[in-house]
Amino acid sequence: MTNVRSLTGADFEREVTRSDVPVLVDYWAPWCGPCHTLRPVIEEIAAEHAETLKVVKVNVDDEPRLAASAGVQGIPLVVLYRDGQPVARAVGAQPKAQLQSALGLDGDPPNAA
Repeated sequence: MTNVRSLTGADFEREVTRSDVPVLVDYWAPWCGPCHTLRPVIEEIAAEHAETLKVVKVNVDDEPRLAASAGVQGIPLVVLYRDGQPVARAVGAQPKAQLQSALGLDGDPPNAA
């Protein structure tokens, strides 16, 4: 069972913008090979940070407005939102340690000050 949920434009504001906890958003597409490569890494991060981080996915083909508002120019794109604002991003399929480092998830819990 995964802790990663799919989002649409209808629930993005509630789940990301108004979230009380940091949110990791994986912008992806079904046809994207690197997106499928990154999927198990995203699921591991979701499981390891289940108490302190919400992890969601946005299909850029189904939600082009969300992709545009996030500035998606290449996928996979993973963005960490804190207090509704993007604070870190990583483009491309990366090893878990590298992705966590790029997003600032390799040290203190993501909701730490």
